[in-house]
Amino acid sequence: MRFEAITWERLADALADHLCGRKAEGSEQPSPPRWHRVAVDGASAARTGEIAERLAGALRLRGRTVLVVGTEEGFLRPASLRYEFGKEDPDSYYDGWFDTGALWREVFGPLEPGGSGRVLPDLWDPATDRATRSPYVELPPGGVLLLHGPMLLRHWFPFDLTVHVRLSPGALERRTAAGAKWTLPALARYEREVGPAEAADVLVRADDPRHPAWTGLRR
Repeated sequence: MRFEAITWERLADALADHLCGRKAEGSEQPSPPRWHRVAVDGASAARTGEIAERLAGALRLRGRTVLVVGTEEGFLRPASLRYEFGKEDPDSYYDGWFDTGALWREVFGPLEPGGSGRVLPDLWDPATDRATRSPYVELPPGGVLLLHGPMLLRHWFPFDLTVHVRLSPGALERRTAAGAKWTLPALARYEREVGPAEAADVLVRADDPRHPAWTGLRR
């Protein structure tokens, strides 16, 4: 697999140009504007939220309305369900921590053809373990949803563009907080069973966050 050095700024610009209908290197001309649904997939240690926010800024400079949604911040299931088999169970993290049903209903459903465009930006606050009660956000046609978080490519969500931020096993081990290292077996299982590096439209190598590299737009 061939990688090219890139900066985070150039990466955001290339992806934003692609989503806005400007032809980027190695890509075909995108379809006319509509709701775009983009995944920024990667482990917590990959800091996908920062990448999504950087891309959101580039898109807004190009006149697009953007909604950034984080699965770890707003779409975890209640603690009683997440911790049913203990607080550090990798299989529960893989299969039961994220509220995929709510994501389908409140985020992706409204952006289907004929949908309302009214998206719920978050549902559950993991800090208080209570519903956030956030208001819906109207995403106009041509707007962009940026969903970021771990293990996004295993749920058949209808993304228009998928970006996987990969850390090698060694880098992932080093950059994962001590209290979250119990999640590493689940992330390794995701690599084995889903193969996000091969499945994603864009693969970003971020072992050293100061010197990312990418494959370009592969589809």
